[in-house]
Amino acid sequence: MASSASRPRIGITTYLEPTSWGVWQREAAILPRVYLDSVVAAGGVPLLLPPVGTDPSVLDILDGLIIAGGCDVDPASYGAAPHPETVDTRPSRDEHEAVLIKAALDADLPLLAICRGLQMLNVTLGGTLHQHLPDSIAHHEHRPSPAVFGRTEVKVEPDTLTGRLFGEQTSVHCYHHQALAEVAADLQVTARAGDGTVEAAEVDGKTFALGVQWHPEENPEDLRLFAALVAEGKKRSPRR
Repeated sequence: MASSASRPRIGITTYLEPTSWGVWQREAAILPRVYLDSVVAAGGVPLLLPPVGTDPSVLDILDGLIIAGGCDVDPASYGAAPHPETVDTRPSRDEHEAVLIKAALDADLPLLAICRGLQMLNVTLGGTLHQHLPDSIAHHEHRPSPAVFGRTEVKVEPDTLTGRLFGEQTSVHCYHHQALAEVAADLQVTARAGDGTVEAAEVDGKTFALGVQWHPEENPEDLRLFAALVAEGKKRSPRR
């Protein structure tokens, strides 16, 4: 294994949730281990970024940033009233991640936004969300049932970063009931599901700023996104 000094440091945003361990039941910063394992397997060093004490200068020590999945984005952040199915929001986390996203884009720091992360990327840049996707597409295949991931076939746009990584199409793990509605002006849609749902988008003019609606961390056999992020981060680490 390469020494940590030569491995890119990848920050990952975390949840702040009521949590149980041992005899304790307290609020804690948490993240599913699959994110950590994916970064390590791709050759990076994961660093957790809790949604407290937000300071964009933390990006100075990072070579890449992952905005992780999680709960619904607060509709107030894009000027909408809450849908009855939008019941689990964390406005403080939204604010935290928006600060980090803006700072990462300003610094052209390699950025990978996953599921909720893509939604946050879109909202931060001025876009909006479908709050309950089944209202628009009349099915529940993107979130089949609680804690069960679906599978989605995704068609990818050529001549894009997404296309270079995945070719014309790919099959992915998904778990979401929200999705991009009005796409921010600075985002280019680079992949869609067969029902039209936006599955990937890239920020115009940035070296590596890609969001996907699916959950790549759930497929340890396919590290292409994490490997690409780490490879891009490795180009920066000697300059840090």
